[in-house]
Amino acid sequence: MEASAVPIVVLISGNGSNLQAIIDYFESRATIGKVVAVISNRPNAYGLERAKNANIEAICIDHKNFDTREAYDNLLQKQIEHFQPGLVVLAGFMRILTADFVQSFEGRMINIHPSLLPKYKGLNTHQKALDAGDKEHGASVHFVTPDLDGGPVIIQSKVPVFENDNAEELAQRVQEQERNIFPIVVDWFCQKRLTMKNNKAVLDGNELSESGYATD
Repeated sequence: MEASAVPIVVLISGNGSNLQAIIDYFESRATIGKVVAVISNRPNAYGLERAKNANIEAICIDHKNFDTREAYDNLLQKQIEHFQPGLVVLAGFMRILTADFVQSFEGRMINIHPSLLPKYKGLNTHQKALDAGDKEHGASVHFVTPDLDGGPVIIQSKVPVFENDNAEELAQRVQEQERNIFPIVVDWFCQKRLTMKNNKAVLDGNELSESGYATD
């Protein structure tokens, strides 16, 4: 790793397409940031193979082996801290994290969520958008706080909702945008352009609005 590069730990639970987008993005920006470890809570997560293929340390901490959420998060925190990351990235990490864990990485942990927050926190966001008759949907990157999917939004990207869409089709359209915007936010953070202050996202010294740095 280049001396100036920010070490990044990525947490995943599944396929890892956003992880791959970040790995690919920083191949040509290795002096800015570098993924140093990928951790999954599921042993069969394909994202672990993506990490191995990129010569990144791949670790599974199976949540099924823990009796409590606190016990899991305690070990996960120790494992992350071993790598001394400047940034922790939740890229499809399908677990609700304890407040103590979140606070230990406050201001240096980001997540991508498949909705235009504050709409549709939690799961099944695409179906919720369809059921509501929304004309647009999208993805949000936000800082992680103890409030589930409630941390300050950094950027959003919108997609149209077509009359005959189903949840799978809409999800694919949103995921394309996720892969575009997530690496950009990681880059902003690694360049120290992005911070969280007073529970607000701040980019280049300017406090962002509730919808973040919006892009279509």
